[in-house]
Amino acid sequence: MAERRYYRVAEHVFSLEMDAQRFDGLDNYAPFRIADDAVASDEFRFALQAEVVPELNLPDLGAPFYVDSSDDDMPRIELYRAHNEWVFRVAVYKNAPVVCVMHTALDFHSALLQTTDRHFVFALNNAAMLSYAFATAPYLTLEMHAAVIIRHGMAQLFLGKSGTGKSTHARLWLQAFPSAWLLNDDNPILRLHTIASEQGTTHQLRVYGSPWSGKTPCYKNASAPVAAIVKLSQAPHNEMRPLRLPEAYAYVLSSASGLKIIPEMMDALYTTIAQTVQTVPMYQLDCLPDTAAAQLCQSTIYNR
Repeated sequence: MAERRYYRVAEHVFSLEMDAQRFDGLDNYAPFRIADDAVASDEFRFALQAEVVPELNLPDLGAPFYVDSSDDDMPRIELYRAHNEWVFRVAVYKNAPVVCVMHTALDFHSALLQTTDRHFVFALNNAAMLSYAFATAPYLTLEMHAAVIIRHGMAQLFLGKSGTGKSTHARLWLQAFPSAWLLNDDNPILRLHTIASEQGTTHQLRVYGSPWSGKTPCYKNASAPVAAIVKLSQAPHNEMRPLRLPEAYAYVLSSASGLKIIPEMMDALYTTIAQTVQTVPMYQLDCLPDTAAAQLCQSTIYNR
């Protein structure tokens, strides 16, 4: 029997609907579950229904509207425009066969996922991440590819391409600073909040944990204000410098999930990113995988 459950991530609510027994293997969502009667209509963003089928139906939809296959070891995502919906086809990695299909409304507020039993968890997590990124884009929200460390109540985000060393650098912070802890290791959520006071309107950037954290199981329903965002690069030395606004903008854009080929979503993402890089400092850290790099990063951020 199908069951629907609700979840709140970064103060946005969504629902998952599937056979009730399927929820037993989805422990990463449990910290974010909320009661059915705790859902406010103004914070509900999307509903995702998941179905397990014996075999995928893959009709000819013509040339894809967009294909994301930038990294060989990352999922390949094909996007098609069909009638009054978007159709996503996802493979486990670049040259692998398609293992799931998701049909979504044009506004991304509802989606139907179809996949096989073997790939159910992979398919559901990817469908939920995609739906979340697209449905929340208009709300000053960015789903990021980053690792996040919290220390003394403030967050540091580490950006970089896969294999750059985000997880390694986060672990170095945990070793160097006993008070530090890991919020998320791969897919945190950034959200800009507008704060009105007698002095005027300001913005606060907060980062939130999510049910998605890459290869490191870290699913914390917590958040913190952002102290800084750091772009990592491997180097034979440790050196850190502030980023100019155009550099900062480009790095955040490359690390944020979203369909930048859809004008309305692109405009929303660009607005959020432009305000983000003006709200918190951003740095470039060329570094070795050693504790000295974490110490340099920490001292630069907090002694600025």
